[in-house]
Amino acid sequence: MTQSAAAARPLVASKAPARLKFIIGGLFIVGAIVLLVATTLTSTAQYFYSVDEIVAKGTTLAGKNLRASGAVIGETITYDPETLTISFEMAHVPVDENQINASGGLAVVLHNAVANPNANRVRVVVHNQPMPDLLKNEAQAIVTGTLGEDGVFYAEELLLKCPTRYDEAVPAQAEGGK
Repeated sequence: MTQSAAAARPLVASKAPARLKFIIGGLFIVGAIVLLVATTLTSTAQYFYSVDEIVAKGTTLAGKNLRASGAVIGETITYDPETLTISFEMAHVPVDENQINASGGLAVVLHNAVANPNANRVRVVVHNQPMPDLLKNEAQAIVTGTLGEDGVFYAEELLLKCPTRYDEAVPAQAEGGK
């Protein structure tokens, strides 16, 4: 009997280190996954800048990968079909959805931004892109790219929201939601 009791003890004792190895291995794997996710998110994350922030920070943002939004000023749109180069100015619009709703909705905010001669503006240049149908006065432009030392935003990606999509909501919003 003493032999079987002695043989049973090493088996019980060996389960604890094996279990500890699995726990340490599991923690190592979970830690590696968390580190991988964190570094991926920080390297691809982009802060969404308003035109006012870009103008205020100026050349300190030069060369950095940025994402910005503004209202397209229609009279500034130019397009070169030979080089597929689009150029336009965008005026400041708030990036806070609550502020946009309090101002009467997106269509009203876009209209007021374009109509305001004192609103901050940023010139945007997009290369190698055909002229989008939605690029028109009072459209919301969302651009991703870099700010040049010259203060021009060189966009690699241009997304547009057409203001006519929001026209139906304007009367109710302008009247205070009646």
